[in-house]
Amino acid sequence: MTHPPADRLFLDFQAAIAGRYSLERELGRGGMGVVYLAREVRLDRPVAIKLLPPSKTSAPGLRERFQREARTAAKLSHPNIIPIHAVEEMGEFVFFAMAYVEGETLTERVRNRGPLAPSEASRVLRDVAWALAYAHGQGVIHRDVKPDNILLENGGRVLVADFGIASVVAGAGALSTGEVVGTPEFMSPEQALGEAVDARSDLYSLGIVGYFACSGTLPFEAEKATEVLAKQVTEPAPPLANVAPLVPRRLAQAIDRCLAKEPADRPDGPAALAEQLSHALEQRRELPVALRAFVKHDARLDGSGVLLWPFVMLVATPIAGMLTQSVAVGFMTLISGYTLVPLGVLINRARKLLNAGFGHGDIGVAFKAEIDRSREERAYGLGHGGGPSWFERLLRWIGGIGTGTAMVTLAIMNSIPLGEYTLMTTFAWTLTIGVGSGMGALIMLQRRRDVDAEFWGRFWTGRFGRWLFGVARMFTSAKALPASLTHRPTELALGMAAEQLYDTLPKETRQQLRELPDVVHRLEQDAQRMRARLEELQEALSDVGQRGTPGTPDPAIGARHDRIVADLSAERDLVQQRLKDAVAALETIRLNLLRLHAGTGSVRSLTTDLGLAREVARSISAQVEGFREIEEAL
Repeated sequence: MTHPPADRLFLDFQAAIAGRYSLERELGRGGMGVVYLAREVRLDRPVAIKLLPPSKTSAPGLRERFQREARTAAKLSHPNIIPIHAVEEMGEFVFFAMAYVEGETLTERVRNRGPLAPSEASRVLRDVAWALAYAHGQGVIHRDVKPDNILLENGGRVLVADFGIASVVAGAGALSTGEVVGTPEFMSPEQALGEAVDARSDLYSLGIVGYFACSGTLPFEAEKATEVLAKQVTEPAPPLANVAPLVPRRLAQAIDRCLAKEPADRPDGPAALAEQLSHALEQRRELPVALRAFVKHDARLDGSGVLLWPFVMLVATPIAGMLTQSVAVGFMTLISGYTLVPLGVLINRARKLLNAGFGHGDIGVAFKAEIDRSREERAYGLGHGGGPSWFERLLRWIGGIGTGTAMVTLAIMNSIPLGEYTLMTTFAWTLTIGVGSGMGALIMLQRRRDVDAEFWGRFWTGRFGRWLFGVARMFTSAKALPASLTHRPTELALGMAAEQLYDTLPKETRQQLRELPDVVHRLEQDAQRMRARLEELQEALSDVGQRGTPGTPDPAIGARHDRIVADLSAERDLVQQRLKDAVAALETIRLNLLRLHAGTGSVRSLTTDLGLAREVARSISAQVEGFREIEEAL
């Protein structure tokens, strides 16, 4: 095995630690030391050793600062923080040994392969936020959060390294020497000014890390460090959406909020940020292939066979009539061909999805994910916010007037025979203009929104779609194993489990509990409504927090802002409670069904719980109606 030429420091350090550690190669250098890959002799394991160069140990306070880094980091024990094995001092050498991570830094990942996908960026930022939340809970501020200090393990784990300038809370932003410590491109305004810093300073740095991970660029760059620091203090960061339009709106908003100049305008803490990112990850999790295929193809009456069927029926209908010498038979052939055949196709596709382990409740989740993805792609292609353009509004206006004029002309033609030619010409032209403009507006709408997916989504999630799945369930070959539940909201997973348990009950018992499927479905819908409302309220609270005016000279504005926050918070708490009630009712039904299967429950007890569940559903429905009335009034 060949080795690169070693420098004098490498040789001297190896001589000092011989028998304890065996150095292999240098991994990197930074302002706080040199990092080597080594093997710990006693345990025969790879380690990374960080050494403070002896040439710097004479600098006032630097040796103590380096030892403080090691002691601080060694106290932290978290899955997303690199563990410190030992802190040692041998003569002129001060060093610590930490776990060696096989992988790459976030900087290397972005520089070599470009910006991260939104889902991957969300996961990395969430894991770093978890690590920082833990450290802050231990009274430690990192103070140097940057991509070089974020390691991506080959197995997928994200680890935070180098608490090299971390200080116990109650320390100041500057060292006792007055030196401001950190990396200018990732430094918060308060840290750049040498002011006292807290956990919100790390959030600002994490926001820049997210900006870099999603776009491959930095919000503030300049030739000199002092110029970068000046920008950190005085200039607002360009919105992430301007440089990375494909980043989902909520992720971009979370990163932009971290970059607020005022610490009070940033998220409440890394734990709150991690929760937002986890929620975004749950929403955007990749759908299983069976659901993706259903949403994109099987849910729709497309395909060459289905599209050719109307032409086949046009030929088959007269043939059937001639063979039977009956117009009625031909007519019935035509009607059944245009209704029963498509119906059979859709039922068979629903049966296929059921056999894959998915139920009707999964359809709404799948269509929502597909529509959200399509909306982002279309908004990027249009190059604007996704709203209707002035030309689309003009086409709608012309289409409405033209079609309306044509209908009025048609009514006049039927009542006044005079001027028939003129009226027919007017009717033809206005109808042509109206329909043509309407088609143009529809085409432009399709560019902004996936109208086809929205239509089929409403079709399948409605009553008729539920009925199709009910019919398809009778033709499933066997009880399919439930598919992975990771992509389903809790209420849908519970509802599907309850329906499967109900279907395996004896027929007589099912007859006694015949109201159960409707109650379960209603609770599912109610929980989904509450979850959607909760998302809206969380987003509204985030927006109000961003636009807040702390310290405003106008007391009336401040009081109004506080009142809005209080009202939104109160409604959010109520919605959270209603969501919990709906999920708890579903859980109770599922548990009682399990007891019924095990022979320890009774139909009577389950009937009582169904009555209580209906009360919960009625209460939620009343609240939803209240929301609707308030919105209409506003």
